[in-house]
Amino acid sequence: MARLALERALPADWIDEVFDEHRQRQYPRELLFSTVVELMTLVSLGLRPSLHAAARQMDEQLPVSLAALYDKVNRTEPEILRALVQGSAQRLAPVAGALSAQSSLPGWQLRVFDGNHLPASEKRLGALRGLRGAALPGHTLVVYDPDSALVCDIASCEDAYESERAVVMPLLEQAQPKQVWMGDRHFCTHAILQRLEQAGAGFIVREHSRHPRLAGVGRWSRYVRIDTGRVREQRIDMALELDGDDLAEQGGTSWRRIEIALDEPTESGDDTIGLWSNLPASIDAATIARLYRKRWRIEGMFQRLESVLHSEIKSLGHPRAALLGFAVAVLAYNVLALLQRVVEQAHRASNPTLEVSTYHLAQHIKSGYEGLTIALPPEHWPRVSEDDDPNVLLDRLLRLARRIAPKQVATSKRGPKIENGKGYVDGKTARSHVSTDRVLKGTTTP
Repeated sequence: MARLALERALPADWIDEVFDEHRQRQYPRELLFSTVVELMTLVSLGLRPSLHAAARQMDEQLPVSLAALYDKVNRTEPEILRALVQGSAQRLAPVAGALSAQSSLPGWQLRVFDGNHLPASEKRLGALRGLRGAALPGHTLVVYDPDSALVCDIASCEDAYESERAVVMPLLEQAQPKQVWMGDRHFCTHAILQRLEQAGAGFIVREHSRHPRLAGVGRWSRYVRIDTGRVREQRIDMALELDGDDLAEQGGTSWRRIEIALDEPTESGDDTIGLWSNLPASIDAATIARLYRKRWRIEGMFQRLESVLHSEIKSLGHPRAALLGFAVAVLAYNVLALLQRVVEQAHRASNPTLEVSTYHLAQHIKSGYEGLTIALPPEHWPRVSEDDDPNVLLDRLLRLARRIAPKQVATSKRGPKIENGKGYVDGKTARSHVSTDRVLKGTTTP
């Protein structure tokens, strides 16, 4: 199943075509870029511990030296990464669209955008070895579709200090009518919201304490009850932006402000949440509040990228190499997300409540990969053509998915986490130790 989906999402010839179209200074000679992506995919899936190990265990000898391989990785341009993610999502979208799924907002497509900052890398580069502080290799802005569970677009930034508000602007050029873009309070700026408005797209963005200036506000509506609290809304009139930093107090755009009074405060202690939206009045405030809860799915996706896939390869200290590792992990995640939905649909008749775990699905793939590569040489693997009907490919995936035992890939439900604050203790107590055996037997007080 994974091989079929990878053949559809990332065929080698297509990867090389994308590289030729979007490269600026790089060039293919002995080493094709599709080979680099294949090696990085093995690392992201956990099938190889490092890029070095993946290159040494190739079936055929690497056509260049390891130094040349790392040079190519370190020079991968961000434009290539974005084109790969966009293209692979478009290639998987027809297959994902053929799966039966319920739209969060009928007639609209959801887009969640947020940033992911890579953690500090190892200081293997000569320029970093004398520095005391952590070395941050960059960050990536991601556009995620919570209904199809596919990452649609990314924007990679080599400078870890560059503002996400500036990096997100190229992504907004892809906004279209009948799309709803949802973002955190960090993106509640006049430039971002106006760009979405001009594209004809809808937005739901959390209100920032220093939001754009308002020219006027309307009266609050009555509270409406939802699962997590109470909701009300009002009209807000934006001040018209003039040349420079001047603002006119009249003549701007009218949007909506939705206020959610929560039954329980958030982890940061907020008991109310404000949202801004330009969605039509036919979509009520309660629906907008429920939609915004889906924004948190991107946080779960980031967590799975780090835990299930190796998106944060700390040995890759060069910014472009680290961003390539993250982008390839995104490509692998899209394949896993598609397989997750396929397995759930294949067993829906016998197990309608099945929820497939991305982690267990990835482990399932890893456990059989080495044996299948030995038993079945690559030339005997099934092939997928670009001209193949998505419904035909989906039928093949469903037939294979029915052979998987659901309990092997099902999620494991756990109870609510119990908060048990340890509190402050002095240094002597924090450095002390006890015998676990004696504590269990009750002969030592913990």
